[in-house]
Amino acid sequence: MALKAIKTGARNEAGIVAAKAELSARFGDRFQTGEAIRAQHAHTTTYIPAQLPDGVVFAESSEDVREIVAIAARHKVPLIPFGTGSSLEGHINAPNGGISVDLARMNKVIEVNAEDLDCRVEPGITREELNTYLRDTGLFFPIDPGANASIGGMASTRASGTNAVRYGTMKDNVLALTVVTADGREIRTSHRARKSSAGYDLTRLFVGAEGTLGIITSITLRLQGIPEVISGGVCPFATIEDACNAVILTIQSGIPVARIELLDAVQMKACNAYSSLSYEETPTLFVEFHGSAESVELQARQFGEIAAEFGSTGFLWTSNPEERARLWKARHNAYWAQKSLIPGAAILSTDVCVPISRLAECVVATQEDSAAHGLTAPIVGHAGDGNFHVGLLFDDKDAADVARAEAFVERLNARALAMDGTCTGEHGIGQGKMPFLEAELGDALDLMRQIKRSLDPDNIFNPGKIFA
Repeated sequence: MALKAIKTGARNEAGIVAAKAELSARFGDRFQTGEAIRAQHAHTTTYIPAQLPDGVVFAESSEDVREIVAIAARHKVPLIPFGTGSSLEGHINAPNGGISVDLARMNKVIEVNAEDLDCRVEPGITREELNTYLRDTGLFFPIDPGANASIGGMASTRASGTNAVRYGTMKDNVLALTVVTADGREIRTSHRARKSSAGYDLTRLFVGAEGTLGIITSITLRLQGIPEVISGGVCPFATIEDACNAVILTIQSGIPVARIELLDAVQMKACNAYSSLSYEETPTLFVEFHGSAESVELQARQFGEIAAEFGSTGFLWTSNPEERARLWKARHNAYWAQKSLIPGAAILSTDVCVPISRLAECVVATQEDSAAHGLTAPIVGHAGDGNFHVGLLFDDKDAADVARAEAFVERLNARALAMDGTCTGEHGIGQGKMPFLEAELGDALDLMRQIKRSLDPDNIFNPGKIFA
C-alpha cells in the first residue's frame, strides 16, 4: 500500500487534444474541462492522491456512451467511468489522463418485473433512489455497501455490504448487463432467466472488472420481497474474541441473520461520540433479522442464547423502525466517526476477508498489531462473511507516520492471505491494492492481462487499475 506504487502513466497528448475537440463539438455544455469539475471527478475518500482527468463528459443514454467510446477508441484516449465517486481505492483516478465519463444522468428504472422479482436499471441510479422507486411494489434491492453508491459502480466493484450475509453480493444479484465494448458495440451478457448454461459467464466477467473491460449501460437485478417484520439489536461483549466467536457459531448454526456487524471498542467510542449514542464502549455486534413475526422472534431468541454462551452482557433488540434506523445510521456513519477520533488526521480505510472460522484469530491479531505500534485503528466489519474493515488514522504529512501506516496495511494483508483469505472483500483493487493482488493470485494475473488485452487492445478503459 505504498504511495510509490501509485504511478502516473504515459499520456497520449495529441490524442487527448483531438478527443477533447471532438467531444466538445458533439456534446457542447455536457463536456466540461474546468479544473474544479475535473478535481471533483478524481475525488477519492482514501489518502491516495487525486489524478485529474483532462475532461468530463456527461452521458445521458447508451447511444451517448457508444459515441464517447468511438471517439476515445479513434484517438486511443483513456475513459474512466464515474458513478458517485464513493470508491475507496483510487478507482476514478486518471493516471494516464483521459476523459471521465459521468453516468449520473443515466438514472432511470427501465423496467420492473414484479412477478419475477427482478428489474432493469441504468447505471447511474443510486441504491437509495432504486429502493425509493420500488417501495410501492413491495420489493427492495438488498445490497447495502453503506455509501449511497450508484448501481453501476456497485456492479463494477462487486460491492456487498451489511446485508451480504443473507442476500449475497453484487455477483449474486446481477442477472445480466449491457456493456459498451472497445469496438463500440453494446453487448448483452445474459437474459432474465434465473439460471443458464449458455456459454461463458460474461456477466460475472464484467461484474468486478472495475470499468477496465467496458462501460456498463444497464443492469438487470434480482429483487427481494420487503420482509413482513424487521428487528434489530445491539449486543455487547467483554472481548473482541467473544464477539467473533458468537458470530461464527451463529453462522454455523444456520440462523438466517440478515445483518451481523462487528464494532470493536474504539469504534463504539467513536460511534457514541459522533452519533450521540450511549451504548457500552466494548466490542459489540449490531444484528438484524428479517421474516415473519414468529421467525424473527425465534431468530432473535436463538441468537441471544448464543451471545449469552459467549458472555454477552445483554442483548437489546427492537422492531421499532425509528430505533433501528438510528442504529444503522450510526453504523453507516462509521467512517466519519473514525475520522472524528483525531481531528485533522488522515484516514486509510482498508478491508480484508478471511474464512469465517479464522475471523476471531485475524481480528485479534490485527488489534494486537495496531496496539504494538501505537496506532489508532478502529475495526468494523461485516462479520457474518468474515469481512472486516480497519480505519487507520495517521499524519499524512509525517513521512515516518505514513511509513508506519503502510507497513501496518502490508502486514494486515499478508495475515489475511496466510489464512487463505483475500486482500479485499469488497473495496476492490483499484490502485491501492495492486501490490497485494499479485501476492494473492500469482500467475492467474497473466490470464487477467490476456483477457484485458483481448477485449481492450488499446487500453482505453480505466488504465492503471487492478494491474499494471
